[in-house]
Amino acid sequence: MDHRRDGILRLEEMRGQLPDPARLARGPVVVVECVENIPCNPCVAACAKGAITIEGDINDTPSVDFEVCDGCVVCISACPGLSIFVVDASGEGDTGTVSLPYEFRPLPEVGETVTALDREGSAVGDARVTRVLSSKALDRTPIVTIEVPRSETMNVRHFTRKDAPR
Repeated sequence: MDHRRDGILRLEEMRGQLPDPARLARGPVVVVECVENIPCNPCVAACAKGAITIEGDINDTPSVDFEVCDGCVVCISACPGLSIFVVDASGEGDTGTVSLPYEFRPLPEVGETVTALDREGSAVGDARVTRVLSSKALDRTPIVTIEVPRSETMNVRHFTRKDAPR
């Protein structure tokens, strides 16, 4: 099955668009999960390093030069499709981090335990909020970084708050 049938993007559909394990182990790097051919390019303008490009037509999907990307996270808030994440699997131990856009209120707090979710919205397990960035410079799209098992850094794409009002 592919995302065109059920709306859920799968890792196997992104082959060739993902950083290799060696690059993941070196430090934070962007993962662009944009697969729709629509006229959009704010991620290109947001990347001061020039790591994100769109070759040819503005309707084409972005490409990433993983050797240039330093994982700065600025591109995350620029994406109107909420399709950009920064993954860091370089730390000590068996955990890594995922930085993601978060457009809900109230914002979680650093140290808060949340439930990590995969692309289908299924619970992966507990995660800990390690950073919350929110400013006008981020175009009013806060960026939340959560710590997850290293083996889940390429799967976790959202979270729910355990004590958030429903």
